[in-house]
Amino acid sequence: MYHPFSIAETIKTAWDVIKKNYISLIVYSVISLIFYEVISFFTGFIVVYDNQYSQVAFVFFMMLVQSYLVLSFYKLILTLMDREYYEFEFRDILPSLKMALSFVTIGVLYTVLIGTIIFLNLRVNAYPLLGTILDKVEIVAIGYLLIRSVFCLCFIVDEDSGPIESLKQSFYITWNNFFKVLGLILIVVGFIALLLIIINLFITLLFDVDSSSYVAKIAAIFWFALSFPLVQVMIMTSYRKLVYSHKDLDDDVSETL
Repeated sequence: MYHPFSIAETIKTAWDVIKKNYISLIVYSVISLIFYEVISFFTGFIVVYDNQYSQVAFVFFMMLVQSYLVLSFYKLILTLMDREYYEFEFRDILPSLKMALSFVTIGVLYTVLIGTIIFLNLRVNAYPLLGTILDKVEIVAIGYLLIRSVFCLCFIVDEDSGPIESLKQSFYITWNNFFKVLGLILIVVGFIALLLIIINLFITLLFDVDSSSYVAKIAAIFWFALSFPLVQVMIMTSYRKLVYSHKDLDDDVSETL
């Protein structure tokens, strides 16, 4: 039977996915974090920081690395969600170069947008009232765009969509579901903030953070390992639910996991 997008059902499904696959997700998250830090560390010895072209190349390279890590994690989630229906290998979760470049392109588009906003803000510095109003409008506009485009990476890994096409698809499935998606995001953000507060209280009571900086780093890794898989699974589960809520299809298990 066809069902509309539901926050409660999405949370329930995401929780089921996390319970069944959390070890795999947390291990991959930690490995990805370590890999990114190692790449960043060694690349730092190669980059000539007083050379503008070298800096641009470094930023592009790190964006490309990040795109592979994020997209491969999304593909892993999709694969784990569907694994009872088919076998998979490690190569099945590796994104293609096209996918990675689509990710980078979207990142560049948003960078240009934010750069344009900063430029406009500098131009109106002489008008405090106008600047204040513009700041509020910009925050709302950027927040709106981020929410409407939050599923673009899902379309990139699931349907091999290009950057512009994936943005259009994300806008399409969030149409008429904006406030539900916003509510879901607020719930996730609230949970992650609560988790951070609990971890912070725990290490503050048991350890002297000022004299043991490694404790804070371990706590940060622990928080990342708990929160990052949760956020990504929630995004991917919401994506699946939204896609099938826009299709006149039977809402069976194989379609809506």
